[in-house]
Amino acid sequence: MSNPPLTAIHLGGPDDGPLLLLGPSLGTTTATLWTGVAQRLVDHVRVVGWDLPGHGRGRRAHPFTIADLAAAVLVIADDLNVETFHYAGDSVGGCVGLQLLLDAPQRVSSATLLCTGAAIGTPDGWLARAATVRAGGVDTMLAGAAERWFAPGFVDREPGTASALLDALSHTDAESYAQVCEALAVFDVTNQLSEIVTPVLAVAGSVDVPTPPESLRRIASDVKDGDLVVLEGVGHLAPAEAPQRVAGLIAEIVGVPQPPSKTLEDVHRAGMAVRREVLGEAHVDRAVAGTTDLTADFQHMITQYAWGTIWTRPGLDLRSRSMITLTALVARGHHEELAMHLRAARRNGLSNDEIKELLMQTAIYCGVPDANSAFRIAAEVLPEFDEHPGAPS
Repeated sequence: MSNPPLTAIHLGGPDDGPLLLLGPSLGTTTATLWTGVAQRLVDHVRVVGWDLPGHGRGRRAHPFTIADLAAAVLVIADDLNVETFHYAGDSVGGCVGLQLLLDAPQRVSSATLLCTGAAIGTPDGWLARAATVRAGGVDTMLAGAAERWFAPGFVDREPGTASALLDALSHTDAESYAQVCEALAVFDVTNQLSEIVTPVLAVAGSVDVPTPPESLRRIASDVKDGDLVVLEGVGHLAPAEAPQRVAGLIAEIVGVPQPPSKTLEDVHRAGMAVRREVLGEAHVDRAVAGTTDLTADFQHMITQYAWGTIWTRPGLDLRSRSMITLTALVARGHHEELAMHLRAARRNGLSNDEIKELLMQTAIYCGVPDANSAFRIAAEVLPEFDEHPGAPS
């Protein structure tokens, strides 16, 4: 086995601030799980997440272990030229955190481990789930996902957040999901917890079924320097269910001021972060550099309202928002914006085949001439993107 390549997801924050690396739960993405927490920390903390292989922006990988994932997280820190960092992870992301504390304790300043365990479930259970997903796809996991993930009533209270998380699960690569299950089947560091000397904050959801509070209590009591917090009325995905409370706990252990209520400047800052993530650093830098007295207010408005208010909403992931945006741009004939958002769609995880199907759909509902123009633009833009994958536009 070798280290799977992990894609760094930059969520904002000052370059000279302490680095916080975020790990996701099985079937989720950094964007859907952690955005609400990240937005509350980026005033003082540089926040970077990563997606599991075959999840979100994560590339598929050969079979791997939790130790392989931990080693790949260290590569992200190395690429960021950071020697020590803080870490927070939910579920399997928390398992990766425990492995980091064992394998590279000198690199991790603190760890916030949420809804996780030194071992989760049983080996037979994970192997059976891997076989089920390989045979029937990730749709086999959708039926009971809400009950596994969320506290009772959460879906009704926050339908947008819940649907975004379930949508991320539905787009997860089945083989990659199965490989994570197999990695969890052999993960058990219960007898090594006493070796961990880094400060650990174990955070449990009071109604978490997969990793109940006792699982986190075991971690907090067995490591050398551990504390336990139980969040009342929270299930398995605490960062999404209780972002304000989780952000406050992380701020305390990292040693930065508690996150205040969001201001308009916070909204603008979050908008600029997602704008850079979607459109690319070079594109946004050019737009900022080209700002004049005439266009400054317009640029500020677009960043605050389009990017900071709409693109950062938790109800849809970035991939889905790209699909909607492409359709709208085809319908209105906004060709310059279409070229820009075709590149953005690839950055957000859409494949060329998916874009083709989207444009085929627009031929029926927007009109053949509009779709014809869109295909012409796509034929120019997509080969350029594929020649330099992930390059800023």
